[in-house]
Amino acid sequence: MNSKISNSTQNGNLFAAIERCLLICEVSGKLAQVENLYREYQKGCFERSAYGSFLLASRVGFPELPELVRPKDLPKRTFHDMKGRVALLHSIAHIEFNAINLALDAAYRFREMPEEYYADWLLVAVEEVKHFRLLQERLKELGSDYGYLPAHRGLWDMAVQTAGDVLIRMALIPRYLEARGLDVTPQMIGKFESVGDQKSSRILKIILNDEVGHVRTGNRWFNFICLERRIDPVSTWFRLIRENLKGPVRGPFNLELRRQADFSDEELKQLLEY
Repeated sequence: MNSKISNSTQNGNLFAAIERCLLICEVSGKLAQVENLYREYQKGCFERSAYGSFLLASRVGFPELPELVRPKDLPKRTFHDMKGRVALLHSIAHIEFNAINLALDAAYRFREMPEEYYADWLLVAVEEVKHFRLLQERLKELGSDYGYLPAHRGLWDMAVQTAGDVLIRMALIPRYLEARGLDVTPQMIGKFESVGDQKSSRILKIILNDEVGHVRTGNRWFNFICLERRIDPVSTWFRLIRENLKGPVRGPFNLELRRQADFSDEELKQLLEY
């Protein structure tokens, strides 16, 4: 691993720059600022010296719309009509918008990690921007837009819950919640293709390919932290799931994609038996 502190000091503190992105509520402004942040980071324009500010996860910026409701109050998402398919695409767009903030927050909140950690999560953030842009464009083509339908805040509630420990964050967001996308997205792709919506299918294929890498990033850093703390990653992961989540781990599981994302055979074996 490289040194924990970058030598570049051209444009100020990395954590301050990420905080500015996190605070933005307006959608297009956040997207553009994250893309600019990543370009500047690639140029070596930030240093990671001490930064006194620490934004509460509950204060991260989100747009006024969509309206946030209980999951049971969301519109029905079906492939049988255009309204249902738009609702499904909107729900995926909402996940991707949350994922932008999640990746930024992973880089912002945990400040004693190796340099590669920040490079990884800023790359994830800008790829989530790409995903959101693709979905928003598709929604507009179908006569809708992000914010036109209600959504829920489950993903960000988990970010607030895991804000105190990078190990728990890696265990529960990329390795648990985001890994569910590897399980369910192939079926969604097939259903869009079955109704002739090839464009939406192609977008989901792009997202799925990138999300394998995002989950792999979560696995990489979870295992890194376990090694640093001298704890067993397999037993630790299942312990954290039991301690922090309600109910059983839901399947079915796409074992092939999870292996591509670097889940171990022992983890997958226990997952099937959980």
